[in-house]
Amino acid sequence: MSTVLEKYLPKSAVIPCFELIRLNNVHLKIVDERATRHGDYRRNPDGTHQITINSSLNEYKFLITLIHEIAHLVAFKKYGQYIKPHGREWKQTFRDLMLPFIHPAIFPSRILPVVANHFKNPTASSDTDAKLSLALHYYDKKTDKNYIFEVPFGSRFRIYNGKIFKKGNKRVKRYECLEEATGKIYLFQPHAEVELL
Repeated sequence: MSTVLEKYLPKSAVIPCFELIRLNNVHLKIVDERATRHGDYRRNPDGTHQITINSSLNEYKFLITLIHEIAHLVAFKKYGQYIKPHGREWKQTFRDLMLPFIHPAIFPSRILPVVANHFKNPTASSDTDAKLSLALHYYDKKTDKNYIFEVPFGSRFRIYNGKIFKKGNKRVKRYECLEEATGKIYLFQPHAEVELL
């Protein structure tokens, strides 16, 4: 397992992650990219624990996602199955599990302060923290996609599911965009990745 993890994690994180996986008896599956999630945790009917992580994530996103999902498992074990999935018990568990990884031997100095700041109050998805998402994106494989904030006003763009939108005005933080097929307005985070048409 540790040799598999070496392909997906920062080198200094491999052994501690392997120990967390072993300690919590996790069956880890690395899967093809899913557009709607980076990973998930499931307690199987037979009592085993399964975590799936997208293979397409860069090593830093992979690490944060893996610890995020292990935090679900640990929080449910410690506090019971009726806690909120991303409630205070999970946040505290995620923060505690992530703390040993917030280290210059694991994260580059370019993103370490952003990661540390995020974990003062972690969110349900690293993608909802625009600063963290943009910092982590620097280490992704380069694509022909643009961020919404880079798309000129009135321009047309396509999202992952093929729907086409026209960019509108910025509200407080998000952008109003008109779906061409339905005429409905949707709000997009500034760091949402889209294909400019």
